[in-house]
Amino acid sequence: MQYTILIFDAASNTDPNTPEVMAAHFAYGDLLVKAGVMRGGEGLLPPQTAKSLRLKGSQRVVHDGPFADTKEQLGGFYIIEAESMEAALHWAAQCPVSADGGIEVRETLAAPN
Repeated sequence: MQYTILIFDAASNTDPNTPEVMAAHFAYGDLLVKAGVMRGGEGLLPPQTAKSLRLKGSQRVVHDGPFADTKEQLGGFYIIEAESMEAALHWAAQCPVSADGGIEVRETLAAPN
C-alpha cells in the first residue's frame, strides 16, 4: 500500500529551506530510497506563493495564499510504499519535521483498475 507523509511546519517559520533543513530532508529521502520504500515526494514553496480557488456557481473565486488561516503550513510530502499504517508511521517518525512540526500520514487512494 502507498502512504503519503504530509509535512507541516509552523507558519512562523519564515525560511524552512535553510541549508541545514534541506540537508536533513535529503538525508531522510536517501534513507527512504535505500530502504526501497520511496515512491515520490516534493517540497512546496511558501504559502505566500499559493492561490486558493473556490467555485461560486460558475464563477471562479481566487484568493492569495492558503484558504484557511492556520498555525501550520503544508511544506511538502513524501509518498512511500509500506505494508501497514504502523510501518508508514515508523517511517514518518524519522522525518526531520517530526520533532518540532507536524506529520500527517494517509493511505493513498488506489485508482480503480
